Amino acid sequence: MNTADGQRICDRFRGFLPVIVDVETGGFIAGTDALLEVAATIVRMDEDGILAPHRTCSFNVHPFEGANIEQAALDFTGIDPYHPFREAVPEKDALGELFTVIRKEIRDQQCTRAILVGHNAHFDAGFINAAVERCDIKRNPFHPFSFFDTATLSGLAYGQTVLAKACTEAGIAFDSNEAHSAAYDAQRTADLFCNIVNRWRESGGWMPDFS
Repeated sequence: MNTADGQRICDRFRGFLPVIVDVETGGFIAGTDALLEVAATIVRMDEDGILAPHRTCSFNVHPFEGANIEQAALDFTGIDPYHPFREAVPEKDALGELFTVIRKEIRDQQCTRAILVGHNAHFDAGFINAAVERCDIKRNPFHPFSFFDTATLSGLAYGQTVLAKACTEAGIAFDSNEAHSAAYDAQRTADLFCNIVNRWRESGGWMPDFS
């Protein structure tokens, strides 16, 4: 945990709390296609300024009424949206629970707002924002349009933009059989994001003056 004398995540990211998000969906169009899974990984910084994943919250989501679901998307993810053992919840409940966890972490880490981190982050942000609007959620903890994209960052750091290949290049184990689950992909994306931030620090990149 951070201490008053240690290095703080709020100082490293200008008051923002990075939260790694992954979604699995019924297609590519945020406004019409179903949100099927959502996961968020919280990261924390230790007293030496090293960033690491802390915990992951995830939910299987019941498709909203009238949602479009492409069979090709289900074939890709292996999700059966109506399987009785999915224990899916409405997207308003899923986002409500996730946002409660994120808002508490924002307060605990003395940040002002969360910022979404994702691999091809515009995709995840688009589905989150569409669901927020559908559910009429008033307190979205994320910045409305800014985010960190690990596809771009890993392209710079490792010359790879595909999550599995970037993880391999970074020395992060990646199991293709577990991929395309929101929880697994959020965790690996969090590993990748932390790896890049820490590598930047170790190579002499900018860090705030904590003295």
